[in-house]
Amino acid sequence: MKTLFRLFALLPLPVLHLFGAGLGWIAFLASPTYRRRFLANAAQAGLGFSDVRCAVAAAGALVAELPRLWFGRAPRIEWDGAQLIDQARAEGRGVVFLTPHLGCFEVTAQGYAARYGEITVLYRPARKAWLRELVDSSRQRSRLATAPTTLGGVKQMLQALKRGQAVGLLPDQVPPQGLGAWAPFFGRDAYTMTLPAKLAQQTGARILLAWGERLAWGRGYRIHLRRAPSTLSAAAPIAAAEVNLLLERLIRESPGQYLWGYARYKQPVEGR
Repeated sequence: MKTLFRLFALLPLPVLHLFGAGLGWIAFLASPTYRRRFLANAAQAGLGFSDVRCAVAAAGALVAELPRLWFGRAPRIEWDGAQLIDQARAEGRGVVFLTPHLGCFEVTAQGYAARYGEITVLYRPARKAWLRELVDSSRQRSRLATAPTTLGGVKQMLQALKRGQAVGLLPDQVPPQGLGAWAPFFGRDAYTMTLPAKLAQQTGARILLAWGERLAWGRGYRIHLRRAPSTLSAAAPIAAAEVNLLLERLIRESPGQYLWGYARYKQPVEGR
């Protein structure tokens, strides 16, 4: 599988995105379960199919671009709001990046590592051994560390922030049982991680919203940065609701690149 990924990494980004768009539509048309969840999540946000039609192809592009991002040469990256990072670094503060399933979330961490330096990204290890080995080896890049969704991973992120470094996580990913709180997301309760507020409160880090816009015709990516409130509530459910509201506003900027097929409202699995 790694050999296949390396071969696909040689293809131009426009070709990969075109191929991925086809995959996205095949999955949408062939899987009633995926299609119903996709449309239901969009409807929950008050959006019709015309508003999110582009997201069908974007979901496939998300998969097809992985070989290039993991094994190919770095893509072209533009920045929108980089001064927010500069300000945090000038103050000697760490940065907590909240990156939802919007656009290309892989490129945000890679872009930061290439331009600024060390960043630690929280991830959930794949269950299948072959996929876990592929993902783990592909993400071993210079100045980009990974932390698993365990107590040890949380400690790793805290240590990075205390050194003034950056960490990144997917705040709309359903955390394991006991590591989140139920909070509204587009008007429906979703189990939401409470880690962002805890990280910021314990280290004084600045919270920034970030997402990687996938530019048309394979021209690369544009990383958008938005400032979050200086403080989040100390009460976990309220802080989770505050984060979800920030994510909603960000997703509405470009609903055509959000991963509407993600099972955002599922029950959390038992975790440690």
